[in-house]
Amino acid sequence: MLFSLFAVFASSFVIALSGALMPGPLLTATISESSRRGFVAGPLLIAGHAILELALVAALLLGLAPFFQLPAVFVASALAGAVILLVMAVGMFRSLPTLSLSFAGEQKKMNSPVLGGILLSVSNPYWIIWWATIGIGYIVYSRQFGLWGVAFFFAGHITADLAWYSFIAAAVAKGRHLLTDRLYRGLIGLCAVFLTGFAGYFAYAGIDKLSGLLS
Repeated sequence: MLFSLFAVFASSFVIALSGALMPGPLLTATISESSRRGFVAGPLLIAGHAILELALVAALLLGLAPFFQLPAVFVASALAGAVILLVMAVGMFRSLPTLSLSFAGEQKKMNSPVLGGILLSVSNPYWIIWWATIGIGYIVYSRQFGLWGVAFFFAGHITADLAWYSFIAAAVAKGRHLLTDRLYRGLIGLCAVFLTGFAGYFAYAGIDKLSGLLS
């Protein structure tokens, strides 16, 4: 059981990190705010992001708990998750030759980075798509291990976001020498490899469960 929970945490961490690494509104805000506030801007933005996602996970569990227990839901979410993870991995591989992490650009200063983290997350259509597909699929999977499974999934997910955006904040606060474009591309490529593996695992789990339903 403990090994299974650790596997949920580790896989959730890698999948979340893969999404966090790609440029988006939250990354841009982290760079901008860190240049003004220093390192603390990264954790504050992710605190808002985490509050929103914790509320979402709680709402999904409380409102859709019986729905998550249906075998057909497991099959559908696993297969859909496999496809989307594979699409993400292919997109990452294709972007590698020209990918660059820009530390330039200015934004209006936020009064509250925590509130900013909430608003930037909920206004990002890719965040909504991620939770409507991969996120729900992973909740369905982790719920096999009870509430502890969901807790380890969420912990892995948020730890990945916190680690990456804290690193970005530190890189900005100390000067961008901590993270070169070459290293950034290497991280993206490594995550793409992991995503391909997870896509295969999700596909196998879904097909295996479907075979059991049909037999």
